Amino acid sequence: MEHTALITNDATILGLLALMLGAVFYTANSANSGWQKFYAVVPAVLLCYFLPSLLNTFGIINGEESNLYYVTSRFLLPTCLVLLTLSVDLKAIAGLGWRAVAMFFTGTLGIIIGGPIALLIISTFYPEVIGGNGPDAVWRGLTTVAGSWIGGGANQAAMKEIYHVGDDIFSAMITVDVIVANLWMAVLLIMSANAKQLDAKAGAETSAIRELQEKVESFQEKHTKIPALPDLMVILAVGLGVTGFAHLFADTITPFFVENYPELKKLSFHSKFFWMIVFATTVGITLSFTKARNLEGVGASKVGSAMLYLLIASIGMKMDVTMIKDAPLYFAIGAVWMLIHASLMLLVARLIKAPLFFMAVGSQANVGGAASAPVVASAFHPSLAPVGVLLAVLGYTVGTFAAWLCGQILQSIG
Repeated sequence: MEHTALITNDATILGLLALMLGAVFYTANSANSGWQKFYAVVPAVLLCYFLPSLLNTFGIINGEESNLYYVTSRFLLPTCLVLLTLSVDLKAIAGLGWRAVAMFFTGTLGIIIGGPIALLIISTFYPEVIGGNGPDAVWRGLTTVAGSWIGGGANQAAMKEIYHVGDDIFSAMITVDVIVANLWMAVLLIMSANAKQLDAKAGAETSAIRELQEKVESFQEKHTKIPALPDLMVILAVGLGVTGFAHLFADTITPFFVENYPELKKLSFHSKFFWMIVFATTVGITLSFTKARNLEGVGASKVGSAMLYLLIASIGMKMDVTMIKDAPLYFAIGAVWMLIHASLMLLVARLIKAPLFFMAVGSQANVGGAASAPVVASAFHPSLAPVGVLLAVLGYTVGTFAAWLCGQILQSIG
């Protein structure tokens, strides 16, 4: 985008982004009925992307020339991945019963195969959606949707970097991602209101959910406490410390692969960013088996999420909202993709007699991530909200790897 920006100081731009995020979160949690009606229609996360993009679109800032995205993607993104994955309790997830985990991974599989199938279906009517290989190739843009729909914003940003996705196609894909995902979430919330009747009709096994409610309530009482300054400093030490070593690891291993394995470039093994994300996620999962996972009780994932929203805003400031007019074809791909995911979820839930709760939360833990999976879970019962978080964290954990795999399939088609 060619323009002379009104504001070029990154500190000022960061201040503007922080004010926008603060305003969105303040109004989204307001008791005012007007705001509640507004956010019932417009997702808060969409505004976190959209408002910063207006600064760029109208020439107030130049997203291309700002270094903020580089800082947030290299420093805050790995830190946030560590803080979001260190709380994953693999044992507790297994304790949900095999049906819950089966439904989650069915959802993941639906996203991995759904994108490539949707691209093939739409390309039979509109051949122009395949064949490109520049930064704005459709297949590259779709990898970011896969990242978002399997994990969340952090995984989406990881795909943007790993697959060198252009800002223009990314602007359009953000719109597709948020709107299609929120339409599906609305369907799940409507279904949750009729869960008992639907489960009874399907003969679903629901005893695990009752046990789950009791476990969740006792865990909450035992672990959650108000964080003190030492708690927050330890959270930052773990997150930023691992990020530092992630950079060191990436700086060491990338030249080794470039020099000795040139053929592995197509698998992203020549990307420092790829190795940085792999290291941060792997260490985060490893820490979940140590006492570090108790940091979740004092808000590790909340600190991680705050960093994630700064990243989301810095991605938004690189977007040009006028790209939305080119999105209808991408919406068609997104709609077919979600239809494949939803059909597979409903089919498997029926076959294994999984309760609607496991289907809905398993799906939303993939598609919506930690922001909306708890919303769907609590629609069934307020004490079940942490189950949504638990499965969403599993989504963050597998998101980068599964979305990367989806990207490889998309690349072979597109």
